Amino acid sequence: MLHLSLRRSIRLASLLFAAGAWLPSHAQEHPYITVATTMSTQQSGLLAFVAPVFAKRTGIEVYAVAMSSREAFRSAETGECDVVIADDRSRELQFMQNGSGRVLRYVFHDDFVLVGPENDPANIEGTHDALAALRKIVKAKALFVSSGDMSDTEQRLWAEAGEPPTSDHGQWYVETGSGSERTLATAASMHGYVLTNRRTWILFNDHGGLKVDVEGDPRMIDQYAAILVKSAQHPQVKADLGMAFIDWLTSPEGQTMIANYKVNGVQLYIPDPAKR
Repeated sequence: MLHLSLRRSIRLASLLFAAGAWLPSHAQEHPYITVATTMSTQQSGLLAFVAPVFAKRTGIEVYAVAMSSREAFRSAETGECDVVIADDRSRELQFMQNGSGRVLRYVFHDDFVLVGPENDPANIEGTHDALAALRKIVKAKALFVSSGDMSDTEQRLWAEAGEPPTSDHGQWYVETGSGSERTLATAASMHGYVLTNRRTWILFNDHGGLKVDVEGDPRMIDQYAAILVKSAQHPQVKADLGMAFIDWLTSPEGQTMIANYKVNGVQLYIPDPAKR
């Protein structure tokens, strides 16, 4: 039985890829793969940009289901998808170590920025050390806003800073329980700091008095991997078709497509042609 979130997303398939990639109405007559991916890649429009080109080259349609990384790997573990595209290093490694994944390739990356209010109460503007900036925020007890379901990058940065916060840390730390865009909007309305990927920041139309305070720290790089689900335990997994998609994403054409995807003239992702 399909995971509830996946079943719900299936009913919304036509909305996910209005730009050109969709689940065929007669799926049994047309080759297609199901890709479990994070909300960020779906919301950014990247997969809707590259999938039609892959379909034109191969005849294989790409049906993407957007969900949290936790849900994506859960669906993969039960064979509900053929490929996972995610930015969660710890879950990726665990997935491969558990024998659930057959192939892992790093495909592209973006990065995080630490943004905050104009008055910068923690005095972190211009800092290129994310850990030092987070420690200053804690020391100043300056308002920090998090989704509550931290990305792998955010978890790692807080852990390395030695100050992993929780909701009982007091009034300076707020969890929204929402996605990255709503969390950024909440930070703007509350005049707080927030860690967000650069893509979300670029797509955020009204910065609401927030500005980028910290960027350029290599520890803030957000790496995405494409993983082929192992078909030995799940014969329904389309291993050959899934591998064809991963091969294309890491091919010169696929990497060029990723590099060429821009929003408002700004490149959102950096391809990783050398990472295999």
